[in-house]
Amino acid sequence: TENDDWLDNYLDYCEWRGVTCDERKNVINLILPNFGLSGKLSEKISKLEALETLDLSSNNMKGSIPSEIGSLSKLTYLRLCYNEFTGQLPSQLGDLQHIELLQ
Repeated sequence: TENDDWLDNYLDYCEWRGVTCDERKNVINLILPNFGLSGKLSEKISKLEALETLDLSSNNMKGSIPSEIGSLSKLTYLRLCYNEFTGQLPSQLGDLQHIELLQ
């Protein structure tokens, strides 16, 4: 089809399932457990500077957990369990001063 109007429904990432934004359209919650996600968690996750909750549990994520997660200063809830991450936890997770749950 030549009609692209259907794309308009997907342009606002704040409307995506599992994503919550604040009033300034900053992503504050990324809650995607058991979504069938696979691949590597990118170090670009650190660009979500307002992120408070990151739940990617029960997916098929691989590779190492990026140390850049430690720069998410507002993160209170980090749940990455039940994936296939390899290697050690990055020491930068110790920089998360407001963390309440780490799984």
